[in-house]
Amino acid sequence: MTDGLRVDIDGPVATLTLDRPEALNALTVALKVGLREALERIAADRTVRAVILTGAGRAFCAGQDLAEREQPDAAPLDEELRERYNPIIRALRSMGQPVIAAVNGVAAGAGASLAFACDLRIASADARFVLAFGKIGLVPDSGATWFLPRLVGSTRAAELALVGDPVGADQALRLGLVSRVVTAEELMPEARTLADRIAAGAPLALALTKLALDRSWSIGLEEALEDEAKLQGIAGASTDHAEGLAAFRQKRPPQFTGE
Repeated sequence: MTDGLRVDIDGPVATLTLDRPEALNALTVALKVGLREALERIAADRTVRAVILTGAGRAFCAGQDLAEREQPDAAPLDEELRERYNPIIRALRSMGQPVIAAVNGVAAGAGASLAFACDLRIASADARFVLAFGKIGLVPDSGATWFLPRLVGSTRAAELALVGDPVGADQALRLGLVSRVVTAEELMPEARTLADRIAAGAPLALALTKLALDRSWSIGLEEALEDEAKLQGIAGASTDHAEGLAAFRQKRPPQFTGE
């Protein structure tokens, strides 16, 4: 554990826990730097095939540590975003491994943005998403204005961003912000089961699928069809595809290597 972050690698699954429970896992400079560096290390680790991001205690992440913003040497907000927040979001989206946000409590401000940037979100019944930027005179950031309309549609996104009312777990499920809601006790076992199922897949194919899904938000059908053809050509020439076919014929679990 370093800088308020715990990193646990157990077999093919890495679990990153924001670990400042006394501050609702609010983000300091040190924690942001540590999180980015951990994501970059894991992205390069071929033994890790799925990632879980969660928080310690009763919060997922309360967003920016406001006490730190009051320090005289605090960087201007635009600089803080460009140098510390935005690289975290890019790391989450560019890493080949799928990332599951296990939202255990409040996810507010940039904490909500972190969850939105993950590939999948599951929530405990105690989870709440809060985009209360306007209440402190700020604009939603860290990708929130980009992810949110794509997750819930433009009308719902506008209401969540402009009004700033908390969204509870059940409402988040109805809106499509999360894919499932479980009890607090079930959250991490459920996240691990989902991560294990993902990790059993072919790593190259999963990374290419993640890439195709990301690009589909900004291209037309014809470009998407061509993307699929190109990516399928890469996947079809892989050792993992050959192994998948062999395993299917031999009625055994495949042993994928990511090649």
